[in-house]
Amino acid sequence: MRLTIRVFFVPLAAVILVCHLGLTSIFGEVPPAPPGYASENDVKAAFLSGKLKAIDLTIDVPDKVTVQKNIEYGKGGDKALQLDLYSPKERSHPLPAILFLHGGGWTSGYRQVYHYYCTKFAEHGYVVATASYRLAGEAPFPAAVQDVKCAVRWLRANAKKLGIDPNKIAVAGGSAGGHLAMMIGYSSDVPELEGKGGNADTSSRVQAVVDLYGPTDLTDDFAKSRGEVKRLMGGKTFDEAPDAYRLASPVTHVTKDDPPTLILHGSIDSTVPIHQAELLVEKLKNAGVVCEYDRVEGWPHTMDLEASVNQHCMAKMFEFLDKNLAVSSDVSKPK
Repeated sequence: MRLTIRVFFVPLAAVILVCHLGLTSIFGEVPPAPPGYASENDVKAAFLSGKLKAIDLTIDVPDKVTVQKNIEYGKGGDKALQLDLYSPKERSHPLPAILFLHGGGWTSGYRQVYHYYCTKFAEHGYVVATASYRLAGEAPFPAAVQDVKCAVRWLRANAKKLGIDPNKIAVAGGSAGGHLAMMIGYSSDVPELEGKGGNADTSSRVQAVVDLYGPTDLTDDFAKSRGEVKRLMGGKTFDEAPDAYRLASPVTHVTKDDPPTLILHGSIDSTVPIHQAELLVEKLKNAGVVCEYDRVEGWPHTMDLEASVNQHCMAKMFEFLDKNLAVSSDVSKPK
């Protein structure tokens, strides 16, 4: 498998070495991120030499977790939209839910890349979904945003059947998936972004957002110059469609009533530069939104697929979501 560092908004789904990372140590204090590197080339060399290891994206599902695949959650135009659902087998009350959204520059990627995270969070005590959405090649913005909002509405509309607490739903994603998670989190008051995929009478509002190195401002000079962003916008440049670029930018929608947000971003990320995270942090703080910003020094895009970095990121995510979704102790600890 190949380590990919410089592909814009594409998750590191292919890696050189794999290992099975247990999470036993992360249920206490959050372990610090490991020392980073001066450049992305140094990270690549460390993988090639065997100094760094990567998580196993294809881990087995434990007996305590059930998986339902290929569930239709709505329609994107005439296309059936699907998600996979991971649930703890044993529960005594409705559980919080998390929706994971894959990256891939809005033009590629697949929901199954989050099998690892879905398995771990279901084992931790969440009902977890990973959803597909229309890619830019088949339907440009705002199609993907409308689709993932539909996924949230489906989870809430079916909360009783799924064993979900409808008032405790979070969204999380990496890269382009992080962008979509933020769009869900901050644009619940923008009717034109809801779409007509299903469950129109149900709210798409969420109670927490986790952004892993996602682009936050598509009007930024770096972002608007990228081909992936142009493809998301249906081939239009910023000069041709400035209002659409602003509408597609999470920072545009931040208001004081938005959900708590955790931002994890590597300082040497050249795919989505660190200043994108800092733009969002400033916007959230100025609006009075609860925000935790974890700047991970010396690590690039898709940093969380390195085993030690993943241990740190997973621990931060558990801590943040357990706190903001008020996960009770009987489901938040492994048995």
